[in-house]
Amino acid sequence: MNIYALVKRTFDTEEKIAVANGKIVDDGAEFIINPYDEYAIEEAIQLRDEHGGEVTVITIGDEEAEKQLRTALAMGADKAVLINTEDDLDEMDEYTVAKIVAEYLKDKDADLILAGNVAIDGGSGQVGPRVAELLGINYVTTITNLEIDGTSAKIVRDVEGDSETIETSLPLLVTAQQGLNEPRYPSLPGIMKAKKKPLEELELDDLDIDEDDVEPKTETVEIFLPPAKEAGRVLEGDLADQVKELVDLLNKEAKVL
Repeated sequence: MNIYALVKRTFDTEEKIAVANGKIVDDGAEFIINPYDEYAIEEAIQLRDEHGGEVTVITIGDEEAEKQLRTALAMGADKAVLINTEDDLDEMDEYTVAKIVAEYLKDKDADLILAGNVAIDGGSGQVGPRVAELLGINYVTTITNLEIDGTSAKIVRDVEGDSETIETSLPLLVTAQQGLNEPRYPSLPGIMKAKKKPLEELELDDLDIDEDDVEPKTETVEIFLPPAKEAGRVLEGDLADQVKELVDLLNKEAKVL
């Protein structure tokens, strides 16, 4: 099988985010593979081990993203591709990313493309479905189980409070939900092997993409942190007095009654 996994470099989930002058400050911040993309990588590796073939991981960004690609290679992916947009694009949105990824994949004869359900920084969940639409292939989102039999796929996907089972055919793009698998940690031998695995770096010119063709369709107007929460209040006294005080507070201070 010819399998591709889409990877995004995101802030560490334990990182404290700072905002200055309307932009996120990333100097000195720690970055990781988007956690949902780890499920996609793990599933890609397991399917390759079961059915044979090759796993290629792809990301878009600058040279710093090579670290996350090497981590994916250490997990067990076979090859990596970095599409470096540092010198070409100042801003990107979901349309931009999907357009670039689809342009790269259009002649790769992918049997299966896996992506994370959402990215923890943006949370839109748009890139995977957009790529599938641009490639004209089937796609299923928020999957929690995937079985491949020849060119057929049986999928369980997460829905509100339940699940549904879908049968479809390859080529196919799926987005991974938590519960699909348990991503492995890179082993020491895997880390050593990753250093010798191929990592290809491309630019927009290599894909014959004009910057105007991938210009973002959206504009970020403002970025700000949520307001600090005020300290809670503890009501004291008899229960009847507490209820009376609570109603009074909800009416006069919170203004919700």
